[in-house]
Amino acid sequence: MQKESINSGIEQYVINKVKEIRVSKGISQAKLAHMVELSVGFVGNVENPTHIAKWNLNHLNRISLVLDVPFKDFFPEKGI
Repeated sequence: MQKESINSGIEQYVINKVKEIRVSKGISQAKLAHMVELSVGFVGNVENPTHIAKWNLNHLNRISLVLDVPFKDFFPEKGI
């Protein structure tokens, strides 16, 4: 059973996109955490829909650089 998210629609969208890109590149939560100098626990908390942790713009910028994806790929074409 999937847990209900406590994040807003846009926050959950960004979290889901980062996870989707991470998984598509075969990168674990632990590897991503190491690559962007965050704790493994933090990355796990962000991806847990019932936890308040979320990515900020600085995190997304570092993730964009280390995963070699355009920053804009984390966001929808239009607002949610």
